[in-house]
Amino acid sequence: MREYEIIILGAGPAGLQAGIHTARRKHQVLILGKSQSSALFQAHIENYFGFRDKVEGKELLLAGFEQAKKFGAEIVEEDVIRLEKLENGAFLVETEKGKTFKAQALILALGVKKKKRLFKNEDSYVGKGLSYCVDCDAWFYRGKRVAVMGDGSAALHGAKTLTKFASLVYFIPLKDIPDIEELKGTSVEVLPYKPLEIIGEEEVKGLKLEGEKAIEVEGIFIEIGAKGPLELLAPLGIELDPETFTHVKVDSKMATNIPGIFACGDITGPPYQLAKAVGEGCIAGISASDYLKAKKST
Repeated sequence: MREYEIIILGAGPAGLQAGIHTARRKHQVLILGKSQSSALFQAHIENYFGFRDKVEGKELLLAGFEQAKKFGAEIVEEDVIRLEKLENGAFLVETEKGKTFKAQALILALGVKKKKRLFKNEDSYVGKGLSYCVDCDAWFYRGKRVAVMGDGSAALHGAKTLTKFASLVYFIPLKDIPDIEELKGTSVEVLPYKPLEIIGEEEVKGLKLEGEKAIEVEGIFIEIGAKGPLELLAPLGIELDPETFTHVKVDSKMATNIPGIFACGDITGPPYQLAKAVGEGCIAGISASDYLKAKKST
């Protein structure tokens, strides 16, 4: 297990700016995340200070990556699947590839996860057999048949987790997933068919698939992309905004209610703007650095 002073979760503008500031202050810094997962990656920017002409978001991200690395930050382009607070006040971070890291401080720059609706009547089944969080709801499906569908690390991790609870786990890939080989050797049954419709009047009873196929299941888990920020943070007891419970609550120093954990960017709430993300990344990086210095002096 490699140890760092600061681990930054998220490789968008907020995370990279935090990485630049902390690395320039000579901290051991690790940035975890994929640039293409950032909302900036597909964006065109023309309202950011200092740019008279429109600029591609991916160009800014690439420049930010190189800048952070130039100052000494390490970058691992993997999704995070688990966070844990250790007894000594440090934090454990596990990635989709099974790598584990330890840090004295965390900066959360994970953005927000937008749910994509797969079924026209999807909302009516939420809480009635349909879930978006395996880690939250796996316990309720002990001994039951379930289907997991998704397109990335969250879905693969979810399918493997459910084998510890459910009697049968189907996995339905929503696109070609290079890492699907991870399911070999497990009890997960892969079904390469497009999901069409949820079966059941008041609760989930099954799932219709292309080719006039159908399966009987009591639970359906939709896990698109990487694991959602709020799912990752739940075990840490991080306080959310009291009005919508969809964003992390921070103070003026971007500090959360958990000592040693800071947050910045879209995860702290709107407006979802590049200028806000960069500014908060700057503050979070400086605050995390000051936190470590104060901790060492006590």
